[in-house]
Amino acid sequence: MLALLVIHFCAYALAPFLIRVFGPRGFWVLAIPNVVTAGWALAQAPALLQGATPTQTWSWIPSIVMSIDLRLDVLSWVMTLIISIIGLLVLIYCSGYFGPKEPDLERFGAHLTAFSGVMLGLVWSDNLLLLYLFWELTTVLSYLLVGHLSHKEESRQAATQALVVTTFGGLAMLVGMVILGFAAGTYRVSEIVANPPAASAAVAVAVVLILLGAVSKSALVPFHFWLPGAMAAPTPVSAYLHAAAMVKAGIFLVARFSPAFSDRLEWLITCLVLGGLTMVIGGYRALRQHDLKLLLAYGTVSQLGFLVILFGTGTQNAALAGMTMLVSHAVFKAALFLTVGAIDHATGTRDLRVLDGLGRRMPVLMVCSILAAASMAGVPPLLGFVGKEAAYGALLHGEAPFSRIVLGVVVLGSVLTFAYSARFLWGAWGPGPEAEKPTETHDNPLAVTAVPVTLGALSLLLAPPSALAEPMLGLWTGLFPKEEYAAHLGLWHGLNLVLLLSLATLALGALLFAARVHIENFQREAPHVPAAISAYRAIMKGLDRLSLEITGVLFKGSLPLSLSLILLVFIGFPGLTMALAALDVFNAGIPVGIVWFETPAQLLVAIVVAMGAVATVLSLRRFRAVFLVGVTGYGSALLFLLHGAPDLALTQVLVETVSLVVFVLVLRRFSGRFPDVMSVRDRVWRTSLGVLSGGVMTGVALIASMARTALPDSTNMPVSAYEFGGGLNVVNVILVDIRAWDTMGEVSVVLVAATGVASLIFLQSTNLSRLRINLAAMRAKRFEHRRTGGTTADAGWLSEIQALPIERRSLMFEVITRVIFHTVMLWSLYLLFTGHNDPGGGFAGGLVAGLGLTIRYLAGGAAELRAAMPVMPGALLGSGLFLSAGAGFVSMLAGGSVLESWTFDIPVPLIGNIHIVTSMFFDIGVYLVVLGLMLDILRSLGSSLDYRIAEAEGRAIEPGTYEPMGERR
Repeated sequence: MLALLVIHFCAYALAPFLIRVFGPRGFWVLAIPNVVTAGWALAQAPALLQGATPTQTWSWIPSIVMSIDLRLDVLSWVMTLIISIIGLLVLIYCSGYFGPKEPDLERFGAHLTAFSGVMLGLVWSDNLLLLYLFWELTTVLSYLLVGHLSHKEESRQAATQALVVTTFGGLAMLVGMVILGFAAGTYRVSEIVANPPAASAAVAVAVVLILLGAVSKSALVPFHFWLPGAMAAPTPVSAYLHAAAMVKAGIFLVARFSPAFSDRLEWLITCLVLGGLTMVIGGYRALRQHDLKLLLAYGTVSQLGFLVILFGTGTQNAALAGMTMLVSHAVFKAALFLTVGAIDHATGTRDLRVLDGLGRRMPVLMVCSILAAASMAGVPPLLGFVGKEAAYGALLHGEAPFSRIVLGVVVLGSVLTFAYSARFLWGAWGPGPEAEKPTETHDNPLAVTAVPVTLGALSLLLAPPSALAEPMLGLWTGLFPKEEYAAHLGLWHGLNLVLLLSLATLALGALLFAARVHIENFQREAPHVPAAISAYRAIMKGLDRLSLEITGVLFKGSLPLSLSLILLVFIGFPGLTMALAALDVFNAGIPVGIVWFETPAQLLVAIVVAMGAVATVLSLRRFRAVFLVGVTGYGSALLFLLHGAPDLALTQVLVETVSLVVFVLVLRRFSGRFPDVMSVRDRVWRTSLGVLSGGVMTGVALIASMARTALPDSTNMPVSAYEFGGGLNVVNVILVDIRAWDTMGEVSVVLVAATGVASLIFLQSTNLSRLRINLAAMRAKRFEHRRTGGTTADAGWLSEIQALPIERRSLMFEVITRVIFHTVMLWSLYLLFTGHNDPGGGFAGGLVAGLGLTIRYLAGGAAELRAAMPVMPGALLGSGLFLSAGAGFVSMLAGGSVLESWTFDIPVPLIGNIHIVTSMFFDIGVYLVVLGLMLDILRSLGSSLDYRIAEAEGRAIEPGTYEPMGERR
């Protein structure tokens, strides 16, 4: 199963290339993972029939009990076939539906391929947290697919609407899953279903929250409004999301947990009430639609309510009917949506009021859509009829609470289903009531017609042998309570009350369709009940207004005010918690032994740091304040060193040096003195905030250390770091091995920070384009030099020094740069490769390399910086993040856990054993990310500000000397 997920991921990564090279025909290649998945699933059928459940487990994040647990049972097997087969047909359909000039087709192909893989991961997940991870990935991908036509405001609004609603439900579901996992003592889904936790208030809350996630994803009332809005997506997306993915995720979740919780009142009421309302409201709204896609969308809403009723009822018969309807709905809904796509592709419209005469010109497509719509309406001898018969029987003879009431709701919803199915067929293929002449058409590609025809035929072909699926489906429906009445699948069960109900449904549906004109007039004139979409818009508008008011009150563009608010929150919440914790600590009788200092040197350094901090506050000049802040930073580094932590001391020194460089670069655009003259009140306020913040931070550190109840991790860390991580430098082993996930998050933050720095400076895309041109010119110059063979002066370091204005040149600085630059860069590599055993590592090495580039920039300006590193910062940042993430992915492919490392000792003649740890590649990624950040800072805060200063002073600017800075807002 993991291999299949990897195949889908590879197809996702290759999709842009395949579409770019082969055009729409590349969708045939992207369909290969679906073919492989469907073949694998069919091959598992014999094993499943014998009671086997294939499983795969990998430890991932043990600290939060998160592992990659994949499991295939009958429910996930059925969903796998739906996802893969419908996905295969939709991708083939895309090859004919889209033209070679379709905008962003590469991105579309990648997202659609990824959606299939993510849905497979969701239905195979046997861990609540892993299931939630895939759940949210479907949310993100649906947002990208629904908003594919990003140039249209309708698409953007529909995508945002779907994202907000389903994310809200997903977050609620996450809380419910955490509560449920805690109550059950496990996050394993199969164990929770087999042994559900005892009824309690916490479990009831968890069940309702999980259902909230399911009903929001499956567009049940009151969240049903987002699904019709998602019709702004291309038709293949609508077909896949409605038939096999996205909305089916919520149905799958209800089906997965129904055996465990369907006997609880909160579960039953939620499923039956919301399912019944959704089925009726969706069917009623479908009767008034003129857009064929919107008609089907509201029909999907209605059918989803029907499925939730069947799976939520919690009996064997209802579950059997639910499984049948699950397959039937996937087949007929995909066929109908793709038929609408073919009609739209051929005519350019989906409005049933103007379509006319299509049946004569598209007879094959008409027949297949009639089969699919008849299956949706429950007309024999189609698969939808089989499922609806089973549903009627399960509810008519059911022993579950409210079965008879629910049966009446289902019959009403089915009558509406027949009526809007007939409306669809009449509007698509019948005479248009407002059409003046037959609709013009052009021929569709073969794939656009063949795929819906295939699906329409399946609605007919799967019905007669449906009884053969009972043994397989019974392996899952056996998890539910058994009843005296046993429902069976098939087209004929004799003349009974269930058949009479089916015939009455068809007759009433036909009458409702015959009175469609009167029904439309009634719907037009009847008072409109407030729509859910109106409530959503009112809530979003209110939130926007609330955020605007809060921002206007609390954040007025004043940095002192913003900083004061942050510090007040810090003092209020952690400070109060610290005070309560202090009382517990001292009342518990824990001995308090504070060691003020171990050596006189520590005390001396602490005094210097304190003096530097006080002097910083009293300083009236900016540069003096910056350097005094540096005193506190370097003093902290010295304290680290005196406490025996050279690695931390080295990192602190480098960070402080980089901070000084950044401050100095930025302060060139400020006046020398602080402009504000504070009143006594302001001084008292700021002093109080500073003293209280420092006191809270000191107290938190003391209380945390005194409240320890177990041995610190550092006790055995040196031994475990060497045995587990293969290194003697405990700090580096923690960063790149033991706590590599934390480092991955920090690397991502660095990348975001670099992007923010660049976006603040390069406000216009033309400036970035100019930078790329300058870099390309520099690379071309270097290549030409190597090709022709120039002098050392032409190609060596500081070769671009002539581009710097004469007043900015310093002979001494140039000589120093020539002497130390290469040494600095070699030292950075030394820190990188020896950091696993000695002080250093990727972070420290990247900072040293960045400082080397800083020296080169200060000596030779922007042109020299380009000569030293003729690449975009984003290339380094992206490569570093890819390398760090790739190290974790490769370790997983090698059979280990994510980010697991291996140690090798390779004997080399004359040298001895070379100790290699695979986490070094992760560290190299960190090195590249930090180097990219430093290059970004120098390009934006360095050369761009040089340009501004020169412009402000009216000095001539040589072309290519500085990177132009974006216009200030």
